[in-house]
Amino acid sequence: MWLIVFIVCLVLSGLTAFSLVHELRWAEDLLTSRASPFPEHLPALTEWITRVRTGLDEADADYPFVLYGTDWLAFAHLVIAVAFYGPYRDPVRNVWVIEFGMIACAGIIPLALICGPIRGIPLWWSVIDMSFGVFGVIPLFVVRRMIKRLEAMTVPPAVAPPAPSPA
Repeated sequence: MWLIVFIVCLVLSGLTAFSLVHELRWAEDLLTSRASPFPEHLPALTEWITRVRTGLDEADADYPFVLYGTDWLAFAHLVIAVAFYGPYRDPVRNVWVIEFGMIACAGIIPLALICGPIRGIPLWWSVIDMSFGVFGVIPLFVVRRMIKRLEAMTVPPAVAPPAPSPA
């Protein structure tokens, strides 16, 4: 179940990267509606979403090829999700995929800490990005532990040496 949840989250994350322009318009409308408490209580979030939406709108209108990068991001999520079918089908043989995923989750943290400031991403948003690595590694850790238990149960016992012959 943990592995299926992880795969579903990867697929959903990938699918949402295809429609960023529309999603940001929807998020901004939601955040800035009259009934929304966000502008008053979380003005930095509202301003950031508006800034990102503006940037995406301008890129979409004037430089749509820039958004092709997010299409590749989406594709990568979908391809990586497919790789996790291996451990679902044959966990012991494909435990390396789980370990690869754990390494990738750990890699999110330095990426966000290094590239976030370079790209002008607010620190609080980088923390949100890093949380994907922290929360992503949890199901993978559980799955890896379960696979290692399964592996221990399925390893054939060592072959005992033949008894010495009476001579």
